[in-house]
This record gives sequence, structure tokens and C-alpha cells, in this order.
Amino acid sequence: MRRLSEGVRTFRGGSLPAHWTSAAIDELIGDGIFTDGDWVETKDQDPNGEIRLTQLADVGDGEFRNKSARFLTLERARELNCTFLQPGDVLIARMPQPIGRACIFPGDSKICVTAVDVCVVRPGAHGVDRHWLMHTLNSPAVRSTVSSLQSGSTRQRVSRRNLATLELPIPPLLEQHRIVAAIEEQFSRLDAGVSALERVRANLKRYRTAVLKAAVEGRLTEAWREENPNVEPASELLERILKERREQWEKNQLAAYEKKGKKPPKNWQSKYREPADPNTEELPELPQGWCWTSVEQLTSLLRNGLSQKPADTPPGYRTLRISAVRPMRVDMSDIRFLDLPEEKVHSFVLEEDDLLFTRYNGSINLLGVAGRVPPHSSPTLHPDKLIRVKATRNGVKPAYLEISSNAGVSREHIRRKARTTAGQTGVSGADIRQMPVPLPPLVEQEQIVAEVERRLSILQEVEAEVEANLKRAARLRQSILKRAFEGKLVPQDPADEPASELLARIKAQRERNAPIKRRKRGRAREEPTEAQAGLF
Repeated sequence: MRRLSEGVRTFRGGSLPAHWTSAAIDELIGDGIFTDGDWVETKDQDPNGEIRLTQLADVGDGEFRNKSARFLTLERARELNCTFLQPGDVLIARMPQPIGRACIFPGDSKICVTAVDVCVVRPGAHGVDRHWLMHTLNSPAVRSTVSSLQSGSTRQRVSRRNLATLELPIPPLLEQHRIVAAIEEQFSRLDAGVSALERVRANLKRYRTAVLKAAVEGRLTEAWREENPNVEPASELLERILKERREQWEKNQLAAYEKKGKKPPKNWQSKYREPADPNTEELPELPQGWCWTSVEQLTSLLRNGLSQKPADTPPGYRTLRISAVRPMRVDMSDIRFLDLPEEKVHSFVLEEDDLLFTRYNGSINLLGVAGRVPPHSSPTLHPDKLIRVKATRNGVKPAYLEISSNAGVSREHIRRKARTTAGQTGVSGADIRQMPVPLPPLVEQEQIVAEVERRLSILQEVEAEVEANLKRAARLRQSILKRAFEGKLVPQDPADEPASELLARIKAQRERNAPIKRRKRGRAREEPTEAQAGLF
């Protein structure tokens, strides 16, 4: 074979190789179909139905995801005059993200129909290569054109009518087959690489969890303890913390009385409530020199944030979203804005090393997780769905409390306390206060923090490299498709039947079947094929 020169035909301002042409989807289907999915409402569905309703989420970018768990009866499908899917149908998503993504329906153990926001393309028996059509629709140039065809004020979508105007570059049929083979060979190698990277990413996640767990169980500092046996035990540290905590409470009370111009009443110190000890009966044994304590014993402040609803744009104080807090991290750029007078917000302004816990979240894995507030220059508030915690000044290191709150027994405490109300999973301030914390000596806390930061720093570098390579793989996938539909992935063969003749044959086939051409509405009732019917 030899490669022919390009530029014989133009395609949307570009050039096409010799023997290629261009056409709309309607011109490619012959005696097949090009139709919307079916308008199936909730009332039409039946969990015991024989028909699976595939949905928008099932249409992946080049893959069928098979996520749907919605069904309807065959009787109802017939009443709605549904299109029954066949293996090899090309499914096109009419809504993001991304819009216009396409996949091949591989078949299912049940008969399937699809929802209205998915288009079904079923080329005729002697038409274009279906896998070629899917890859073409997923190529960068075509995807960009589809994006320009979308409309809608609240939910962007592309109509079938607009998709029908989409002009596609059409190679000869034999070249379509060669393009598909080349794409799938290269994608297969890419997929193997991506799978390996995803395994590494999963292992890194497990390693992070293991590092934190080892830190709060004392295993990271075993050798350090052997070399440093004569340090102040945590039990003495805790006594000092509790004393400081009470002294701070008394100082605050006296300041409050003074502000009101009153003298403290008799026995006012007796109103102080000692923080509760954790119940150690079911807690594991700790390394020598450590002791069990609770978040309440280690902190001087624990409070919810502001309940007023913030806005997406200024004016107002920067206010964190709940999504800003993730395990061991607070993203100070993930903000909204709350326009309130200074006197109403001053006690909610975050300070460096404050800990923030998520009070509500749809995912149990993100409920009650803690992040430490980093240095920041602009006043920033926290919302009601985040709980702010401030560690005592000379007792526990905020960085260590952040580590312990996201690992081991402390983390399991939150999982047990989680409650679901009205679809939201939450924990209370009391749950956070009662959280057990394994407390090491102060100098060992510093060693643990340093060792965790060292290991997580290395892990983050590896994670960044993995993410960069995954992005490169995605770009390479798009580059392969781009080259394929510019005619640069496989050589052209001058002996191939020109694409114009393929289109002429498809057109003749369509005209022969014109008297029985079916439309989406008002078409003759479609019945499952014999193979499909045999599934019942």
C-alpha cells in the first residue's frame, strides 16, 4: 500500500484524503434507524419488569457502563412504542459530561430500551462500520462541533435534529475497518497502561491509610522510643493540659464578669465542667508512655459555623464550602461569600492551625474527616456544616490531632456515630468531643508529625506523577482519534472502493425501504427480535 496525497475533498474548511467524502448521520443509516430514546417516566417503571431502561449514565466515552437498575414491563414498553436495543447499536448522549459521547451497546441479559436523552443509531446491514462511527463521534473535532450545537437555559443538551446536521468525514469501508483495528490495538495498550496506573493510585491510597494508622498506633516511632526512654509521659502532659484548660476557662469567666461590671458570685469556679474521660474498656493497648484522652480534653474551642446561606459571588466575607475540607487538607480557595456585619462574624474567623471537621456529608468516607487550616491572608469564615476545633496551646500539636482524627480508633468512632436524617449523613459536636485520641508524649508527637509529613510528601510526588500520566494517556487517546479521522493513522489503499460509492449504495438501500420507513412517533409497533424474546 502507499499513502495518497490529501486535499482531494474539503471538510468544514479542512482537507480530506483521496476517496474520502463527508456526510450526515442520516445519510449513513440506510435501512437502519436514527432516533431518540424513549420518554419513560417514573410512573412507567416497575422494579420487577422484564425490560431494563438504560440511561444517560450508562453511556460512557467509548464504553457502555451498564449501571442502570431501572425496569419496566414488556407490556408497558409496547404501550410506549419503545425502541428495543440491539447489540451493536451506537448510543449517543445528548447531555454532558461530555456532551455527544458515544458507545456501542454490547447487549444484555435482559431486553433493553433507553431513555430520551440518548440517541440510538443503528446503521443498516451493509452500511458503515459501527465501531468506526462510535470512534468518529468521540474524536476531538466532532466532539467540539457537537458541543457547539447544544442549547438550553438550565440543562444543556443537543437535540437529535441538530445531531442530524452533523457532518462526518467518511473513509472507504475497508479503510474504516483498518482504522478501527488500529485504534483498538493502540487503545488496548493504553488501557493496559491506565489500568496499571490506577492500581498504583489505589495502592497509594491504601499506603496513605496505613501510614496514618501506623502513626497513631506508635509503630512509626518504635525505634525513636527505644532511643529516647526518658521523656515526660503523656499522662503528665494530660494533667498539665487539663490544668491549663481550667485556668483558661476561669480567665474567660472573669473577663466576662468584668465586661458586665459584675463581681464573680460565690463558688463560681464550681461551675466548671471537667471534660469526660474516654471509655477505655474497649480501646486497644497503647505504647508505653502514651495514654487515651478525648478531643474535648485536648481542645479549648469546639463550635459549629454560621448558618446563613452564602452567595456564589462577592460582596461579603470569604466562607468555606463544606467541600473545602477533606482528610488532612483544607482548600482555602473553595469558597463562597457571606455579607454580614463584622460584629456578627468576628468569632467565626478562622485562624491558622484550627481544625475543621465535616458535620454533614453524603459520603460516610468524607463525614467527620478533619483538615487543618493553613496560613492565609484574607479573613475566612466557616459554615454551619463544618465544626471548628481549636487545640489547647501547650498540649497537643494541631498537626498530630489532625493525623489522629483521620485514622485508627478515632476514625472508627465517627463511623459508628454517623446518623442519617432526611438523606443526609451527619455527626454532632458531642460526637466529636467524645472522640478517643491516643496521646503520645509531646516530643514524640513532633517525631510522628515529621515522619508522617516526610512519607506523605513522597507519596504526593508519586501521586502527582500518576495523575500526570493518566492525563497524558487521555490526551494520547484523543490524539489517536484526531489522527485517525484526519486520515493519518493508517495508510490509504487506492484499490479501496471510494466512500462516495458506499454512500450511494446506502442511499439506494434507504430508497428501496422508503415505503416502510419508520419514524419515532407513529411508527409501526416494534417487537423484540426472536433472539431477544428468547430471553424471557
